[in-house]
Amino acid sequence: MGVSIRLERPSVSVTVRRSARSRRFSLSVSRIDGRPLLTIPDAASLDEARGFLERHAEWLSGALDRAPGALPVTEGMTLPIGGRPVVLRADPARRRGAPALSGDALLIPPSAAGPGPAVKTFLIARARDALTPAARRHAAALGKAPARVTLRDTRSRWGSCTAEGALSFSWRLAMAPPAVQDYVAAHEAAHLVEMNHGPRFWALVERLRPDWREQRAWLRANGAALHRFRFDPAG
Repeated sequence: MGVSIRLERPSVSVTVRRSARSRRFSLSVSRIDGRPLLTIPDAASLDEARGFLERHAEWLSGALDRAPGALPVTEGMTLPIGGRPVVLRADPARRRGAPALSGDALLIPPSAAGPGPAVKTFLIARARDALTPAARRHAAALGKAPARVTLRDTRSRWGSCTAEGALSFSWRLAMAPPAVQDYVAAHEAAHLVEMNHGPRFWALVERLRPDWREQRAWLRANGAALHRFRFDPAG
C-alpha cells in the first residue's frame, strides 16, 4: 500500500499512501481494525507527511482510542474457520507439518513467530480450495469462464471482477460459513456477464444462489470482525 511513518506520540505506525487523484492530505482510522492511513498527493514529500501527522497528533490519538482493536492471532484463542469456532493449539508433533483441523481445534506447529503466519497460510489454502472451484462452477453455469482466480487480503470488498474477466477474492472468506463463500463466488461470477449491480445482475445471482440475501446479510453483520484478526508476527 505504501510506506509507514512511526510517531512517538501517539505511539503508532501510520501507513502513507500516495494518490494521483488526491489534492490534499487525508488522515483516517479504519473502523474495521483501527489502523491509521494517511493519503497524500503524489508530489508531497514524506517530511510534509510527517509534519501533517505531528500537527494532527491530538486528533489521531482520540480517533485511535475510539477505534476497535486488532486481534493478534495467538495460541489458545478461538478463531472462526468455515463459520465455526476453532481453538488454536500448538502441537509439537506437527513441528514440520502444516496446521490441521482436529475436532474443534486447529493443531499448529510451535513457532517462535507465533501461530499467525502458519494459520494465515492454512486459511489461504482453504480459501483457494473453496473459492476457485466455486467461481469456475458458477461461471460455467452462465456460459463463462474466469480468466484467472486470485486471492488477496482486501479490505474494501470481498471479491472483484475485472473487465478482462479476472476474479479476485479475500482469503479471509475461509473464516466465513461455506454458504457465504459460495455466495461471494456466485456474485463475482455474475459480474462476468453483468459488470454492474443492476436488476439483471441480481437476477443472475438469484439464479445461482436463491438464498443470496441471507448470505449477504451474514457478511454485513459479521464481516468486519474477520478483518480484525492480525496474522503477522508483530500482531
